[in-house]
Amino acid sequence: MWTSILGQKNRPFLALSPMADMTDSPFCQIVRKIGGADVVFREMVSSEAIVRENVKTLGMTDFAAAERPIVQQIFGSDPATMARAAALIMEHAAPEGIDINMGCPVYKITSHFNGCALMKEPDRAAAIIRAVKHAVGPTPLSVKIRLGWSDPDEFKKFIPVIEAAGADLIAVHGRTKAQGYGGASDWRRIGEAKAVARVPVLANGDIHRPEQVAAALEATGADGVLIARGALGNPWFFWAVAHPGARISLGERASVVLEHSRLHMARYGERGLVTFRKHLAWYFKASRVGEDVPGLKQIRAELVRVSTYDGLAEILRPFSARPPQPDS
Repeated sequence: MWTSILGQKNRPFLALSPMADMTDSPFCQIVRKIGGADVVFREMVSSEAIVRENVKTLGMTDFAAAERPIVQQIFGSDPATMARAAALIMEHAAPEGIDINMGCPVYKITSHFNGCALMKEPDRAAAIIRAVKHAVGPTPLSVKIRLGWSDPDEFKKFIPVIEAAGADLIAVHGRTKAQGYGGASDWRRIGEAKAVARVPVLANGDIHRPEQVAAALEATGADGVLIARGALGNPWFFWAVAHPGARISLGERASVVLEHSRLHMARYGERGLVTFRKHLAWYFKASRVGEDVPGLKQIRAELVRVSTYDGLAEILRPFSARPPQPDS
């Protein structure tokens, strides 16, 4: 069971955070192939859509063997619906873990009493956890939270409630809902959350570079880290933690981007390359490339308009003399 890795003192526990529209199967496959991540969390899916047997939503929980171990995140506000959704996902795809989103600050989620809104309703949150835990049995159940809705000390009362309800692991983002993604992640308070908790805790927020992992673990005392935006455009993040100072060549970057694009098209069709542009914007940020590339601004401008694999391969040709061809 992947949770057995937690607590090993000779290595940090590294996990890819669930991110809407980003941590889908193609991206998770790339992260796992490069290596270093102990587990990947898939983007959240709606429990309501799962129980209504929405084909598209259930398809979002299709996993490739190369992604495992994998944790599927779900969101919702009704205990029975959440439990049924978790059971259906376990039956459909058998992930190695289920994660409950109680941290999303986005209005369209919280306005329906989902995500971080559940931190204002600890009794409902506990009922959801009990119901889902009963549905998934021995499968690890984790919960992702924030410091609170507006009070950054709200976690101190919330964590004991969700632990008692059955949470096996808690990931804490060091901001409140009111902060959104502004300000700084409060690692000191994540440390306080770790002191309150009896189950393992993952630190989340503002760990943007591999060299920050050690500092985050020292500051928080957490059992591991949950990496979100730091991995976008940088699936090498987890590998780099164990290889400090290593640099990714432009040729390797281009090769991985093309492989990622092929996986993306295999899942969504060639038209899906339009949705792949969001990844291209991250892959070719100046801070990600890490070296001076003549014409990078123009290359980025071309990448955000690309719509075919051949077009992408041509743009990247200067980086990779012989780009691989898509699978037939």
